[in-house]
Amino acid sequence: MNAQDSPKFKALRKQMVEHQLKPRGIEDSNVLSAMLRVPRHLFVPLALRNKSYDDCALPLGPEQSISQPYIVALMLQSLQLRPTDRVLEIGTGSGYQAALLSELVGEVFSVEIDGVILEKAKKLLTALGCQNVFCREGDGFVGWEEEAPFDKITVSAAPKDIPRGLVKQLRVGGRMILPLGEESQVLVMLEKSEKGLESTDLGIVRFVPMRGRDPALSG
Repeated sequence: MNAQDSPKFKALRKQMVEHQLKPRGIEDSNVLSAMLRVPRHLFVPLALRNKSYDDCALPLGPEQSISQPYIVALMLQSLQLRPTDRVLEIGTGSGYQAALLSELVGEVFSVEIDGVILEKAKKLLTALGCQNVFCREGDGFVGWEEEAPFDKITVSAAPKDIPRGLVKQLRVGGRMILPLGEESQVLVMLEKSEKGLESTDLGIVRFVPMRGRDPALSG
């Protein structure tokens, strides 16, 4: 991935990895390598490009943002991704996490509710050669049922409750990571077994609210 890249941005990515990620416990070598390779600045609005590798989230538009690099890396590391995994991503957003996943897993199925945002992301992912990423517009609560089950699911917006429709699309033994809550949000890792779900809290986070409607809650 080298389109519109430069030594300056490569140096900034290295600083991001060395000063933001490694000191906070990101040690998965595959995740770190992907963070070094993927040009995050291409996924950021031009007016904010000089902040692309800063230790913060950046706005993409109304109710849309690109997450802080550390949070993205934490989510990817926590999923324990494997090269053969099929991953469902809820919230394509800028396409940055999808590009990282493209480097780490076999197939990525990404769902975005905002069609305008999605088209921009698709064009960039295509330009970067992410041939194993498949995108579509839709309600994230619905997921991508015809491609289920998934080995891993990552959700980049915060629902009030665990989306049961997505849990159904996660294979037994799989993992799903998502921010959960309204005013106060917690990053939660869910592991699915024959007995149900095991939940692990990974800390306080701040994501945009998840839009759409969980069909499992409609009556």
